[in-house]
Amino acid sequence: MEGERREYKESWRDEYLKIIASFANTSGGDLILGVNDKDETVGVRNYHKLLEDLPNKIKNKLLITPSVISKTVQGKTIVNIRIEPADFPVFYEGKIFIRSGSTTQELTGAELSSFLLTKSGKSWDSIETDATLNDLDEEALQTFIQLSKRRLPFIENTDMETLLQNLDLIKNGKITRAGLLLFGKKPQAYFISAYVRGGRFKGATNIVDSKEFYGNLFRQLEDSMNFVRNHISVRYEINVQDTTIQDLARKDIWEYPLDAIREALINAIIHRDYTDYSSRVEVRIYDDKIWINNPGKLPPPLTVEDLRIPNHQSKPKNPLLAKAFYFAGLIESWGTGTSKIINLCKEHGLPEPKFEDRQDGIGSFTVIFYKDIYNEENLRKIGLNERQIRGVMYVKEKGRITNKEYRILNQISDEGARLDLMDLVTKNILKMEGKGRNVHYKFR
Repeated sequence: MEGERREYKESWRDEYLKIIASFANTSGGDLILGVNDKDETVGVRNYHKLLEDLPNKIKNKLLITPSVISKTVQGKTIVNIRIEPADFPVFYEGKIFIRSGSTTQELTGAELSSFLLTKSGKSWDSIETDATLNDLDEEALQTFIQLSKRRLPFIENTDMETLLQNLDLIKNGKITRAGLLLFGKKPQAYFISAYVRGGRFKGATNIVDSKEFYGNLFRQLEDSMNFVRNHISVRYEINVQDTTIQDLARKDIWEYPLDAIREALINAIIHRDYTDYSSRVEVRIYDDKIWINNPGKLPPPLTVEDLRIPNHQSKPKNPLLAKAFYFAGLIESWGTGTSKIINLCKEHGLPEPKFEDRQDGIGSFTVIFYKDIYNEENLRKIGLNERQIRGVMYVKEKGRITNKEYRILNQISDEGARLDLMDLVTKNILKMEGKGRNVHYKFR
């Protein structure tokens, strides 16, 4: 079957060099000649000539050396061109192509810049800028020093330039991109999209508050967290620690675990793709969820499923930013952030957050926190049908539901409504209250 690492063609055409280049620029793969679009083996007549010509043609045009062999399948000869992933960019007619699923795609714009940078062996945040020490904020550096004393005991007696050199944030007297983002007086003068946008929504599209947070990355993090606090509710628990002196201690219980929100924001800020100058980190707060999104997809081979594994493989897109946040004590270690987020939500009595990785183009990564277990995705996971989900959403909005209201909502019979509602009671989602005509259903 065709896919990211395999493609079939009935015969050879020189334009297929583009497919071979895309394999080399991604994870490698096989171009198999002698198989049609229906996965039927039809064979290749001139395979002797292809075995002789193709290795030289590919090497001369693409500067890579393939493995070209023939095989006999169902009594017919096919030619298998195997391509290993290249350590350098492979151009076809001056363009870069990669595999995306079972298709060959040309890279342009920010995605091309990111690809070429990765192939060069450098990270985006390690590149030098025209900025100098005068462009840095002394106060931001001093704050970092105070935060980092536990992990970098020597840091307090280190001068600014030496500190930046030790952190690889200055090269040849020039501040790197990471240095500017971490400590710059105005990083957005260099990187226009390096900021966070926060929005509070009522419904899907009605924005009731919107703010943008600029400055260095540490400032963006704190301003974003303050925005979240301002738009979610908190309740207080009072603990009597000594009944004699009535020493009361107040504990704040937020709707969401703030440490999990902070972790997700840090991940979005330090792992985002900064080559995408048209997008920014976004925080959207809805009535029933918080949505945090950053430009840039997960780096292969990391998958969404891997994020649920403690101490999973970590490949930070911006390692200098990640290192600085680690020294500042804002992250514990690479590869633990997402499992920490999951555990904090569970401890808070909330469902697991949802991770979404959009792989097209530059892509984007999203974390969705749900305020309660009564969200559509979680309700489907525990086996509710679509009628019951509509009923639960109705109770969330109205506070209660009757058999009649359930029947009208779902256009079903009285018996069907009764069975659905009793199943919700059995599943400990709803409870039945009242008698006779006053019977209604509410959350437990």
